[in-house]
Amino acid sequence: TATTEIYTLSLHDALRSLKYFTLGWLLFSFSLGAHAADLVLPDMGGKDHSLSEFRGKWVVLNFWATWCPPCIDEMPELERFYEAHKDRNAVVIGVNMEDVSIDILKAFVDDMFITYPIWLAPPDGTTTLGRISALPTTLLISPQGELVGRRVGGITAEMIERMIEKHAQPQRQASNSKER
Repeated sequence: TATTEIYTLSLHDALRSLKYFTLGWLLFSFSLGAHAADLVLPDMGGKDHSLSEFRGKWVVLNFWATWCPPCIDEMPELERFYEAHKDRNAVVIGVNMEDVSIDILKAFVDDMFITYPIWLAPPDGTTTLGRISALPTTLLISPQGELVGRRVGGITAEMIERMIEKHAQPQRQASNSKER
């Protein structure tokens, strides 16, 4: 069936994924305070969405592919975080970065029980937020629309919580000083 194809990794894909994962750990970095461009991408139904739709909430933007084992490993953690925060203060958006049919992608998302929004980006890694050079890559966008965190490599719900906590404190301090 179509869904079985996406779970079968060739040795080449596995080694490529390991290379990206290793490169991702080496490139791990945080970019503080950079205003995020308003990324506009289509969802699996073809409707365009933008980051600005989520102003007022933290946005966890996760770039991934079906052939990427570390991407697949982190999906339950992203789903757990999304379910805990979607109605409060944060949203997860998965950004698929591969050339795969929509039917296969929808089947994969269903099989993985993903309920957070999935957007589609070109597989070349070029975005208005900069080049995504390794998968998985997770960006953290503040409620004000600033790119405040970048994580290359796997991520957990706890790591996302810590990133938000770390970046929420300076924002609270800045807003408190403005009120004085």
